[in-house]
Amino acid sequence: MSADCSSPLNDPPSPCVGVCVISPKTQWCEGCYSTLDEIAGWWDYDPHQKRAVIAQLDDRLARIMDGSFD
Repeated sequence: MSADCSSPLNDPPSPCVGVCVISPKTQWCEGCYSTLDEIAGWWDYDPHQKRAVIAQLDDRLARIMDGSFD
């Protein structure tokens, strides 16, 4: 039996932490650092797309923390 990559068991959890405020400067959520498009599309994304979003979130936080966001 092969593994189904679209199975809900393979679905990464939402990065939402319940602080849903979009920063006017970055246009990212101040709680999870997702864009509005990512937030709106999350439940329609397949597991691969969700992992791609999650992979970007730490980088976004690091850019905010070190002041390199332009």
